[in-house]
Amino acid sequence: MDFPIKIKAVVIDLDGTLLDTAPDLAHAAELMMAELNMPPVALATIKTYIGNGVSRLVKRVLAGSMDAEPDTALFERAYPIYLKHYGAHVSLYSRPFPGVIEGLQALRAMGVHVACITNKAEAFTIPLLRDTGLLDYFELVLSGDTLPKRKPDPLPLLHACKHFGIEPGELLLIGDSLNDTQAARAAGSFVFCVPYGYNRGRPVTELDQDAVVASLPEAAKLIIKA
Repeated sequence: MDFPIKIKAVVIDLDGTLLDTAPDLAHAAELMMAELNMPPVALATIKTYIGNGVSRLVKRVLAGSMDAEPDTALFERAYPIYLKHYGAHVSLYSRPFPGVIEGLQALRAMGVHVACITNKAEAFTIPLLRDTGLLDYFELVLSGDTLPKRKPDPLPLLHACKHFGIEPGELLLIGDSLNDTQAARAAGSFVFCVPYGYNRGRPVTELDQDAVVASLPEAAKLIIKA
């Protein structure tokens, strides 16, 4: 691929791309497990469970597995406990990754549209972006429950294209996981991956991406406004 690529909009994933949210997700899991009188799960393990929304995270924590299903009654008891604790501590430890603020400023100066697309529920997304000072950088925020489908389905990306009046080939998604690359490819959009996020413990070099970028400022250097 020839760089820089010409695009009109950049959409960015939240957990593992913009913000290091794992400490707060793990903290809520620790409080939930304590309330259930179950052993805690290590932060390193929690990081591999992130990416498919809170309900799937809770199931993985309870089952101690990426794919196994916990007891239904246990999940129904645990899920509201997790939501209570995460809602109370959504931004206690979460912070932007290095270069995020500078990268968002560079994209703003470039004049491209900038949106955040996440699988996290809106009830957590908006307070988290606001508390960490990122909310005002985005013209559009799509959460996991904003639309009928979420990543890896292409619907959120196609919705963003319609919102900005652009074609999918004029949009770049910056993310950290398989969900992001699958969504971008299904939409017909470009996708860059950062290596520091939560790709279920696997390197992003294995994913179908257009570039691996160390930071958002590095991503900004590989694009120009169409």
